[in-house]
Amino acid sequence: MTDAHYHFIGVGQREMNLNLEGITNLEDFLAKVKQRVDQAKPGEWVTGRGWIETFWKPPVFPTRWDLDKISPNNPMILGRADGHGAVANSAALKIGGVTKDTKDPFGGQILRDKQTGEPTGMLLDNAQSFVRSHVPDTTKADIEQAMILANNRSIQLGLTQIQDPGGSYRDVDLYKKLYGEGKLKLRIYKAVSGPGPEAQRLLREGPIIEAFGDRFNLRTIKVVSDGALGSGGAALLAPYSDAPDSKGFLRVKDEELAPMLREALQKGIQVQTHAIGDYANRFILDEYEKALNAVPKSQRKIAEPRWRDEHSQIVNPVDIPRFAKLGIIPSMQASHAIGDLHFAPSRLGMERLQGAYAWNSLLKTGVVIPGGSDAPVERGEPMIEFYAAVARKDIRGYSGEGWHPEEKITREQALKTLTIWPAYAAFEENLRGSIQVGKLADLTVLSADIMKIPELEILKTHCLMTVIGGEIVYDTAGGAAGIETDFNNLPQTDLWWRSDVDDE
Repeated sequence: MTDAHYHFIGVGQREMNLNLEGITNLEDFLAKVKQRVDQAKPGEWVTGRGWIETFWKPPVFPTRWDLDKISPNNPMILGRADGHGAVANSAALKIGGVTKDTKDPFGGQILRDKQTGEPTGMLLDNAQSFVRSHVPDTTKADIEQAMILANNRSIQLGLTQIQDPGGSYRDVDLYKKLYGEGKLKLRIYKAVSGPGPEAQRLLREGPIIEAFGDRFNLRTIKVVSDGALGSGGAALLAPYSDAPDSKGFLRVKDEELAPMLREALQKGIQVQTHAIGDYANRFILDEYEKALNAVPKSQRKIAEPRWRDEHSQIVNPVDIPRFAKLGIIPSMQASHAIGDLHFAPSRLGMERLQGAYAWNSLLKTGVVIPGGSDAPVERGEPMIEFYAAVARKDIRGYSGEGWHPEEKITREQALKTLTIWPAYAAFEENLRGSIQVGKLADLTVLSADIMKIPELEILKTHCLMTVIGGEIVYDTAGGAAGIETDFNNLPQTDLWWRSDVDDE
């Protein structure tokens, strides 16, 4: 099993830092944060992530003034689960220079009080950088620890490979170090962020293929084209149904993206782009198409580049056939739908839901869909993803108006989203992704036959053994190889499920 969209370091950091998942009201949110504030030194930054306001009463973002009550002096920034929004207190906004007169940056927004115009503390997408640029850097030792924790947690869940979208060569160097020390067992298919210096370095130096015994690959650039639906930054063709003055926003400019896409084609570098809203998806399909037309196959290092649209979340129905026509891979996360569909109808209106999380409609055009989780936005558990794809219901078995049950897929298709289709999306379908003679011996042994058991029992299924390259790296008797933390006591799925997801 493979997770085709998995922020590896973020998964490890979730186990180390203030985790705000699963909190159901503002009072409990503030109480949990205050516990961390009480432990902090005077003036020390307090950071955390994972809160969701969808089921709070009222379901509104927290504000700087809420945080000021528990932390008037310690600067604080707390990320929403999707990674595209964060709330900061007044001390942090002062350090970041965010005032009533501060202008929104490109690709971001400072939310403001409608009466006074004062910043509320909520910062969307690129606006977070005003504050985050002042948060002390994470040490390399902490990042290494996060990587090891993520490795151990992942193989315990039965993952044999994860595909890590975005990041830097700092991450790559640490991956190399830990592979060399034998501390990483998981296969990692890595991307670096672009446009920018990280992407330019990959274009200049070329990919890293099948390093450390086929465990590590670097051949992809990750672009972010818009924000997230839950935080209101997803770029839409028409205004939000519940915010008629906003269509969201793009986070990348054509003049920066287009030359990078053409060079990537010429040098055989894969590109994957985050696209949530229907405008963002159309924008990136247009950008891909222009580049593909500008660089004929005779001038490409790889004739079929297998470029990816990460999330493909809200797609105008007229754009659905374009994926197959252009050879673009929609890389999707099934669990996004069974959380988002609790709030997406009010945000988008019923008509736009016809192209939302449209797995079956896309498959019918002939594309493949590599399945991921977008962890730590989601839990990163393959059984949740499999269940969501075949049931299209939340984990309690609930489905509502606008959920479009006809978009669920078969169990065979769902299994392919976690196995052979991610392998194809990584140019590895002849190497892994199915159990065949001559392929790598990557095997996941489960506690039940997920192809036959009732839907809700899928969520109770767990991994008994994980084998990577013929090596047993995890089993229920011996645990994870080299593990130093007791992961047998991790919270179970039903306790950790979060209901409003988008993406990072």
